Amino acid sequence: MPYKLVCGLEVHAEVKTASKMFCSCKNDPFGAIQPNIHTCPVCLGMPGGLPVANRKAIELTIKLGLALNCKINLFSKFDRKNYFYPDLAKGYQISQYDIPFCHDGYIDTSEGRVGIHRIHLEEDTAKLSHQEIDLDGDGKVEKVTLIDFNRSSVPLVEVVTEADIKSATQAKEYGQKLRQIMRYLDIADCDMEKGGMRLEANISLRKEGRTGLPDYKVECKNINSFKFLEAAIHFEIERQTEVLQNGGTPIQETRGYNSTTGKTFPQRTKEDAADYRYFPDPDLPPIEFTAEQIEAIRGEIGELPEAKAARFIKEFNLNEKSTRELTANNKKSVFFEEILSTAKKESLDSQKLVNSLLNKKFEFSFDEKASAIIEKFKASSTSETIDDGELKSVINKVLAANQDAVEKYKLGKTAVAGFLIGQVMRELGKKVDINLVREKLISLLD
Repeated sequence: MPYKLVCGLEVHAEVKTASKMFCSCKNDPFGAIQPNIHTCPVCLGMPGGLPVANRKAIELTIKLGLALNCKINLFSKFDRKNYFYPDLAKGYQISQYDIPFCHDGYIDTSEGRVGIHRIHLEEDTAKLSHQEIDLDGDGKVEKVTLIDFNRSSVPLVEVVTEADIKSATQAKEYGQKLRQIMRYLDIADCDMEKGGMRLEANISLRKEGRTGLPDYKVECKNINSFKFLEAAIHFEIERQTEVLQNGGTPIQETRGYNSTTGKTFPQRTKEDAADYRYFPDPDLPPIEFTAEQIEAIRGEIGELPEAKAARFIKEFNLNEKSTRELTANNKKSVFFEEILSTAKKESLDSQKLVNSLLNKKFEFSFDEKASAIIEKFKASSTSETIDDGELKSVINKVLAANQDAVEKYKLGKTAVAGFLIGQVMRELGKKVDINLVREKLISLLD
């Protein structure tokens, strides 16, 4: 291809705090039983409402910055970003402009290092809902836009990369690693389907062999899946290549992505920083930290998933695929490490144990002790073999004797399958792999 991708990402994630960013309203935009119940004069943007910064949200933002190898500004402040849109009742968003909390970090990917330009904290906006409603009860449907302010002023962390991303696959890998770290440190749930994490890609192209940034960029906003992120970048590469080859320059604009057509579409001309008329928020004092306070936050981070996965491979002789699953979140990794450490003391095959756990070869729960799970693993490893015809015969016998349970299962009460499995195991009278029994039972029930 005569052109190379020049891409940077902006990732927004809603921070997990009990209250909102600048008021004491509950931070629960997805769990609210109805619209506009977690609101007050501050997050509704009413005159006289004075914001107070959420310390926990600031500390979590700094923790994320430290985990992403960032430098931390000991002095920072909040700014007003001025623009008019229905989801922003005040007419401005409280954000950060020239002195963000974190800057100059990085995440390493398989395709190279992606530099992190800045990480800043701001408030989320309200949520717009475009609907068709019979307002007057006369049967005539009108198009309306409804606003839910439960999300307004929820703390929102924004991670902005340098233009280091060279492919759609690298963009996806970077985003997935960032999400894993935020979940691992319990900073954000990153529920992309609900909008708890949103992706924005700044995409442009330059000729092969040239350096420096192109004189334009196209921003694809509010992408809610890594699959769509890849697709949007691929489409923009094709679209912009065609424009450039025809002697034109792509318009600097904001575009959306339509997952049905697989294409991006124009939304509005892209603003520059000057258009937002940033200035320090006069209602919020500057934020200052000491070096000792930053080190205390650093001490809370502990071992990150990538480092833990590497240690699991070395310490327990596991394969890379397994370790990725074991270290998906912090709670899960602690649970599995305790089991693996116990297994190692007993000279058990760690990879075989992990395969059994991940493939659910036996029943276990995350509340059980490691020793109990190890015993179940040993028992499952010594299961007796059984002829398929014999197993089918026993299951049919049990089903015939328990027609009430069979009917309940077919009515949707699938929990009775556990009872039927128990009856089959008792009828067999020998130690058989319970997962084999379950699989055969379900196939006959269905």
